[in-house]
Formats: sequence, C-alpha cells, structure tokens
Amino acid sequence: MPTNTPTGPPAPQPTDAQPLPPDDFQRWYGTWEPLNPGTISAFMHGFDQPWWIVGGWSIQAFTGISRPHDDMDISILASDIPAFRDFLGDRWTAWNADEGWLRPFDQRFTQVRPDSQLWIRRNAQSPWILDVPFTPDAGTRRWTNKRNPAHTENLEDVTWIAPDGLRYAKPEVTLMFKAAQAREKDRQDAHTTLPLLDERARTWLRDTMHRINPDHPWAH
Repeated sequence: MPTNTPTGPPAPQPTDAQPLPPDDFQRWYGTWEPLNPGTISAFMHGFDQPWWIVGGWSIQAFTGISRPHDDMDISILASDIPAFRDFLGDRWTAWNADEGWLRPFDQRFTQVRPDSQLWIRRNAQSPWILDVPFTPDAGTRRWTNKRNPAHTENLEDVTWIAPDGLRYAKPEVTLMFKAAQAREKDRQDAHTTLPLLDERARTWLRDTMHRINPDHPWAH
C-alpha cells in the first residue's frame, strides 16, 4: 500500500500562475474590505518606522484620477519586520504571503523572506484590510529594487509626501512594478500616469526598465 513520504516543503507558486478571478479568490481566501488613505493613518498610529503607500492608491494620489481599488498596499523596510510584528501584537491577525504560501506572522515563524508580504485582518471571521509588501534593504535602510537588487536608493528619493500628509511611492516607481503584471488596472494606471510624468521621472523609468527588461516599451 502506498505511503505518503515527506519530500520536502511544498513547491512555490509557478512563475506563470495567474491571479485568481475575484469569486475564486473569495472562496479560497475570504473577502477584502480594504483601508484607504483616509483610514490608514489611524491604523498605523504608533508605528515609528518608515512606511509608505504603494500600488494603485499611489497612482491616484499623483494623478488625482479616481478608480476602484481592490486592496490597500503599504510597504515597510524588511529590517523593520520585527518592529512591525510587535506593533501588530494580538490586536490583528497577519499572515505572511510568499509565493503562494500563507503562514501565521507570529513568534512561531520568525524567519520571513525580505521580499514577501503580509495580509492583515482582525481575525479569521473578518475581511482582509491591508496588504504589506516588504521592501528589502539588507540592513542598510536603503530602498532596494525587488526587480533589480543591485539598484538601491534613499527612501526619500523614491517616495513623496502628498498634500494629504501621507508618504507615497513616486509614480514612476509604481509603474516600474506594474510593468511586470500588465493587468487591466495596471494598463489603466499607465495610460493615465505616463503623460503626466516630468522628464526626470521619465528618465528614471526608462533607465530602470532598460536594466530590468530592455525589450519593454517603457525602456525606450
């Protein structure tokens, strides 16, 4: 009779895996009722390390053009992961999402990859409210490009403070990450944002994309 012999950890998510359709995502993982720029400050109150808004909300802050948002994304430096775990405490339930795996973000699992992320909710019966992709910094406290680890910059040079007082990823930085996904919302964000970039931002995006993917149209 066959036996189930452990062969090591599960394989990571295939590189060609596509995002689940919304209905399938909710069936497997549950619903999202994300925070927004008007509520994120209260959630983060008391966390005294740098954090900044990334993803679609950072594009909207720059363009002023509204669109629906499925989630809320902020980033922190990977070297601040232990401080963020302490900050959340037992007030929130966080899961470390990493290449298709989910595991509790608590003291049982202290080893967290610096380019993974968190999903946060109140408890198992609650909707998810926040996605926290980590930014690797190798202990240097410098922003490190996940798509090109040799590329590092001061955090102040890749983020900006919007009129609402919140720190956001600069639009060219957000577009650089969105270029790897090309979902409909990413194409929409590029369409509204690219014409608004100044020459400095266009040059940053072009040069960065050239190092990552020289065949991408934004590299020219």
